[in-house]
Amino acid sequence: MKYVDEFRAPQILRNALDEIEALIEPGRHYRIMEVCGGHTHAIFRFGLKELLPPQVELIHGPGCPVCVLPMGRMDDGLNLANDPDIIFTAFGDMMRVPGSQGSPLESKARGADVRIVYSPLDALRIAQQNPARKVVFFAIGFETTAPSTALTLLRARDLGVNNFAVFCNHVTIVPAILAILDSPDMRLDGFIGPGHVSTVIGCRPYEFIARDYGCPIVVSGFEPADILQSLVMILRQLRAGTSIVENQYGRVVPWGGNLAALKAMAEVFEVRPHFEWRGLGFISHSALRIREAFAAWDAERTMSVRGVSVADPKAAQCGEVLKGVLKPHECKLFGKECTPERPIGALMVSSEGACAAHFKYAGVNLSAAG
Repeated sequence: MKYVDEFRAPQILRNALDEIEALIEPGRHYRIMEVCGGHTHAIFRFGLKELLPPQVELIHGPGCPVCVLPMGRMDDGLNLANDPDIIFTAFGDMMRVPGSQGSPLESKARGADVRIVYSPLDALRIAQQNPARKVVFFAIGFETTAPSTALTLLRARDLGVNNFAVFCNHVTIVPAILAILDSPDMRLDGFIGPGHVSTVIGCRPYEFIARDYGCPIVVSGFEPADILQSLVMILRQLRAGTSIVENQYGRVVPWGGNLAALKAMAEVFEVRPHFEWRGLGFISHSALRIREAFAAWDAERTMSVRGVSVADPKAAQCGEVLKGVLKPHECKLFGKECTPERPIGALMVSSEGACAAHFKYAGVNLSAAG
């Protein structure tokens, strides 16, 4: 298949749904987690949960990088943004993420120089255009966006742009999956593997999870046919009693990953010993920091970054939703105090957040599949 319409064709979707029905074992309930926020968004957008038989339950995992950022790191970023000598730059989905003292957008409204950029190279360009001021890029994301940050730091070094710095908040996906698997209150039968992350890291990093934990993992694309076919592949494995990594998204994801991107990341970043995740707590070796060789462009080394730890609002249940213990609508604040217009938790901010997707698309059915 080559065109989007083919991945949404009703007969293809119906065939996949019929095979899912046929693969279900009597009396068995299946809990399958998608760990990519893009999958969560697609599942709600296309109404896939409503199409699946009730025995197949989809659990929304911590695959939205905006959502897993702890409030303390947001406060550290806001502290930089509020410095009158700093131009603070970030992606658009960071602008409304709440810290304990507001959001970057609210800091901008109070007079801070906060700017939306579409890539870290945009932030580097701003630094070149404003040599008398410091420009900070708030770097966030899984391995999907880390290569662009790495390449920007390499370019800053090569050009000698010394008024540019990165506040690094890049996290890695495999330790988060392990933390979920080791959680005593979580039982999962399989994973829809992250598509975007896997374009960079490939499929090999998941092999020991399938082998040691007995959970099938299928790296999936983002169209309805991709996700349903991935579920078919997972259920086939469960029916056969096997657990391996499979690549449904082979048209995009190379098994060994993107070697050029991995090389750039390895040159610029190293693994942090510990990093805090919203809802999951501190996870060992789960994030990236900038290597000593690039210390001159590391905001945590060259600027006042306090490294604070701030608890989420008590009423918000972001942690339980991130771990898949609660569905978004089961949070006490969902759709009441917490909405996309006035978010209390980060899961309601990003379009990939489970709460934002549920709020926007809940009840929407993919009528074309009928």
